[in-house]
Amino acid sequence: MFPERLTEGYQHFLDGRFQTESRRYQKLAEKGQNPEIMLIGCCDSRVSPEVIFDAGPGEMFVVRNVANLVPPFEADTESSYHGTSAAIEFGVNGLNVKHIVVLGHASCGGVKAFHDNAKPLSQGDFIRKWMSQIEPVAERLGASTGDYKADLKRLELAVVEASLNNLMTFPFIRRRVEAGEIELHGAYFGVATGLLYLRNPASGHFEPCLEQ
Repeated sequence: MFPERLTEGYQHFLDGRFQTESRRYQKLAEKGQNPEIMLIGCCDSRVSPEVIFDAGPGEMFVVRNVANLVPPFEADTESSYHGTSAAIEFGVNGLNVKHIVVLGHASCGGVKAFHDNAKPLSQGDFIRKWMSQIEPVAERLGASTGDYKADLKRLELAVVEASLNNLMTFPFIRRRVEAGEIELHGAYFGVATGLLYLRNPASGHFEPCLEQ
């Protein structure tokens, strides 16, 4: 049986948002999408970009994976699959987005699994293989501070920065950044607090998005 929660939600969508935004949906269907913002976020169910940024249909091109990771550019892709890289390629070269936001968040399960050297969830151990990308990131951070929560947050923030750095390994992104045609942004969302922090490109520090 299809989950009742989804059926009820769909009915609510039909009766509510779809009715009020029907012209917008029709326009999107006829003319296609043209978002200026691409957002790379985590697949964590608590961190929905569309909810956090109150975005409507067609406003953001969203890519989600475990721990909002951007793999480095690879020229030879014949023997592997690159879902995130394919989405980046389409967002930049197909949709011509003007901004790419990497959105990290507190209490990230993928980062925690790496930090804790968690046991595999399946024989394939896909999470460990995926999260192994941040091994050099963790090494650069150095020894533990002795504060478990602080160490996790430090790694979560470092993952956002690593993804931003990896975006610049894509030649078509670097060219556009250097030409002033696209901007890269790092952000971090507090699940419990609702607070959003933005990475200051000059200092590398994450600062509150809004004054409290």
